[in-house]
Amino acid sequence: MISRKMEAALNEQINAELYSSYLYLSMAAYFESKSLDGMAKWMGIQADEEREHAMRIYKHLVDRGGRVTLKEIAAPPAEWKSPQAVFEAVLEHEKKVTGMIHKLADLAASEKDHAASSMLKWFIDEQVEEEATAARIVEHFRMLGDSRGGLLMLDRELGERGEK
Repeated sequence: MISRKMEAALNEQINAELYSSYLYLSMAAYFESKSLDGMAKWMGIQADEEREHAMRIYKHLVDRGGRVTLKEIAAPPAEWKSPQAVFEAVLEHEKKVTGMIHKLADLAASEKDHAASSMLKWFIDEQVEEEATAARIVEHFRMLGDSRGGLLMLDRELGERGEK
């Protein structure tokens, strides 16, 4: 059986993962409006992944006899000053999520909740990948500066992303 404290914390993380999905979908819509279809595709896949993350936690709670309690999802931003600014926001958001996951792992350890610790290990590893990917894309933006051709090349590259 899962503790009420862990149940509440995991419910908060479900909300955060669904917000992440909503945020990345908003970013996809932004890129669609700028005719950057590759970046829109990348963000759409990212949005789907975040929903899958929420469902992974959902299933963990259900499997352990916990109660999933869904809350309102905050509205994400809809505008950014540039495509680069979008990916800088992605990097900052992923760093925030990493901190949230680490707090959950700390809670699981303090409660000796080995099942939650095991589940959260996957998220810890995933966040290393998420931050590294976002940081690499931000660095590519910095390298290309104001090059419109470079922007289109990066858009094409990001559009080649396949489903996980």
